[in-house]
Amino acid sequence: MQSAALSTELDPMPGQPVIGLSECEAQARLLRDGANELPRGEHRSFLRILGDTLREPMFALLLAAGALYLILGDPGEATLLVAFATLSLAIAIFQEVRTERAVEALHDLASPRALVVRDGAQRRIPGRELVKGDLVFVAEGDRVPADISLISVSELEVDESLLSGESVAVQKRLGSVAGTSAAIVYSGSLVVRGAASGLVVATGSQTELGRIGVSLQKIEREPPRLRAEVQRLVWLFARLGVAVSILAGLMYGLSGHSWSVAVLGAIAMAMAMLPEEFPLILTVFTVMGAVRLARSRVLTRRAAVIETLGSATVLCTDKTGTLTENRMRVAELHSANCEQAVVSRGEAGLPDGLKKLVEIAARASREQTFDPMERAIYDLRPEPDASWPSLPGHLFALRDDLPAMGRIWRNAADDDLRLAVKGAPECVVRLCGLEGDKAAAILTEAAGMAARGLRVLGLGLGTGPVDPAAPLERQTLHFIGLIGFADPLRPFVKEAISDCLSAGIRVVMITGDHPATARSIAAQAGLQATTVLTGSELDALSGPDFEKSVAASSVFARIRPDQKLRIVTELKRQGAIVAMTGDGVNDAPALKAAHIGIAMGGRGTDVAREAASIVLLDDDFTSIVRAVRLGRRIFDNIRKAMGYVVAMHVPIAGVAFMPLLFGLPPVMGPLHIVFLEMIIDPVCSIAFEAEQEEKEIMLRDPRASGEATLTVPMLVWSVIQGLAAFAVIVVIYVYATASGYGEDTVRSWAFIATVACNVALVVVGRSYGSSLIDIVGTRNAPLIVLLTLAGAALTAMMVIPAISALFDFGPVGWDAVAASFIGFVTLTLTLEAVKVLWMHSLFPRTALPLTRIKGHAASGLTVPHRR
Repeated sequence: MQSAALSTELDPMPGQPVIGLSECEAQARLLRDGANELPRGEHRSFLRILGDTLREPMFALLLAAGALYLILGDPGEATLLVAFATLSLAIAIFQEVRTERAVEALHDLASPRALVVRDGAQRRIPGRELVKGDLVFVAEGDRVPADISLISVSELEVDESLLSGESVAVQKRLGSVAGTSAAIVYSGSLVVRGAASGLVVATGSQTELGRIGVSLQKIEREPPRLRAEVQRLVWLFARLGVAVSILAGLMYGLSGHSWSVAVLGAIAMAMAMLPEEFPLILTVFTVMGAVRLARSRVLTRRAAVIETLGSATVLCTDKTGTLTENRMRVAELHSANCEQAVVSRGEAGLPDGLKKLVEIAARASREQTFDPMERAIYDLRPEPDASWPSLPGHLFALRDDLPAMGRIWRNAADDDLRLAVKGAPECVVRLCGLEGDKAAAILTEAAGMAARGLRVLGLGLGTGPVDPAAPLERQTLHFIGLIGFADPLRPFVKEAISDCLSAGIRVVMITGDHPATARSIAAQAGLQATTVLTGSELDALSGPDFEKSVAASSVFARIRPDQKLRIVTELKRQGAIVAMTGDGVNDAPALKAAHIGIAMGGRGTDVAREAASIVLLDDDFTSIVRAVRLGRRIFDNIRKAMGYVVAMHVPIAGVAFMPLLFGLPPVMGPLHIVFLEMIIDPVCSIAFEAEQEEKEIMLRDPRASGEATLTVPMLVWSVIQGLAAFAVIVVIYVYATASGYGEDTVRSWAFIATVACNVALVVVGRSYGSSLIDIVGTRNAPLIVLLTLAGAALTAMMVIPAISALFDFGPVGWDAVAASFIGFVTLTLTLEAVKVLWMHSLFPRTALPLTRIKGHAASGLTVPHRR
């Protein structure tokens, strides 16, 4: 940076020695006021994460069941039960700790350093060590480390878009009244032109940037809906399972059987009815979703919010740095002889007259610059003409009373001087001496360009006589033309917004920029911009008028941070699931208040990242669409997995309950159920998660606000599947008993049949809309691996005597395998027939993943299109 070199040109206190604070005084103020750091979000320690996870009811119930079985039953079996519960607990804790560490790593990105004067000498220190009263120097390219009251300025312009949302740099000068905004540069802003010195007036949470961070602590974050729904389901099943298990145990004991057997049977039944997979499904699905997103450079700070993103109905997006690149580009050229061109991205050639226009604009700019418009000129400029060397030291700088600048050049061919000038169009027109209709025509053209959202500069050329000693107003200039700059739309943003609209997601642009600029960018992005509602108009509205405007408008301009928050809050009140994107400090309150906050990680501030749920590390707006698609896929697969869990627990509970009800020897104990759970959990958490998305997933509306994850029709369908599987198992159990097999062999038959029915339920549950042929033809490598391992484990249990004895299994032949295979085929075909023939007519409003697609029906099952 240039701070050190330029600081010698800035005498902050003319006539007085530059001393600054002493090191001792600075350290005392640092202890008194604290470090110059932004407020951090809430940090969760390992112990807190452990405590939060242990409060999940399913983990607690499993541990309690294992402890009770340890007292009454076999220690070896009890150890397996406790190990199973501990494994589930460890997976959940691992993901939470991993997420917290990722957040800390993001927060600790390199912080700016500051050039200060301490004990009369200049030195660079970490920005966090700045204190009030420090004398600080800033120059082009520096990030302002604190709020600074200016005492010396040289052509200073700063980019305050992180605070204000304005993409155009702001000129700073010494205010006539101390403390005016023009005399202060704010923490987090970027110096794009000139240099300055000043005194630090606020650090840390006392800065304008920090105050927004503090205000975030007062906003209650929206809890993920799915986790709350799952907790309600878990408690429902837990109460039901415990009640039925106690009743069955009492019935068995009071009928004259052993009370110890009754208690162990009741424990087995309680475990069979407790859907402890639900929390694990949430954990694993969101972890895997976070991993998939991370491969696309998207960080999920709270992984559970991925599902909520899939159900978003409104996407509120900032303009500067989110839809646009926050990097100026030459968009239009208009020469004085009526030549004009709209400059496309990457355009190679221009007419000779317009090439001259660009060359003059470059001649009027500094060669080494951070100014975004000057850099845009150099990006478009052809190879510079080496025959025009500059005249050292002759730069006409911007003045408060003259918004124009110029540079003098020497023409090597004739040794004449040339003066290239650029500035505000009305100023350049005046400098060129234009009046009447000609001046009016130029200014009308400039106004039209501004209405299209462009930043416009006029260009002039002085060919002689050029007097380096005379001020700019006394030079003889000819008007050359106009050059318009735009903050270009990011690549593929228009396509991404189109995908959002196709998916039933309303896109709303909220920006602090000018209404004309907002309307232009909205039109380029494919948003309806017939009406642009400004912040002042919004303040004038209240009650029903405000509600109607928020519900109807797609573009908001000149919006303050508190108004952004007000808009998001109103959208939520109207029942929308709101996602909010942004990168600046001014976005942070709305990011935190929204159901899903999405921050830009490359350019975004720490405050914005802390407030957000998802961070786009590559600042790519199109990543949002990928996240929405993945969120919908995750939610579809969560529904499939949870429906499968409910269906599979019905036959397991039935097999455990039947002997207690009829006074028969127990068919399954806790150890058998642990084995079945070892199949269920991996299948749910890995195989269902790996299922591909349903067809046309991005051509259906988001699920209705408040719609349950497992609706009543979904639960009914799962119970029907479970009862059908239980019926198959009972038939095989009765057949084995009638065939005269002993108790241990009958248990083997029933267990093999239960595993076979489990596989059938997995096959049927993989899709609600695809046919059986499509399901079988869709590759799911984790499912194949898991079923292979399960089959190998089941074979070992049946053929290895030591393992068979541990599970109380008797010898079985091929007839048991054949009976289970017939049961598997029968169950699969029956359920597929019910799904294809009856599902839509039975449950026309069911919450199945597929909906009727806009304009045409998807293959397979469809349900009415919903808003």
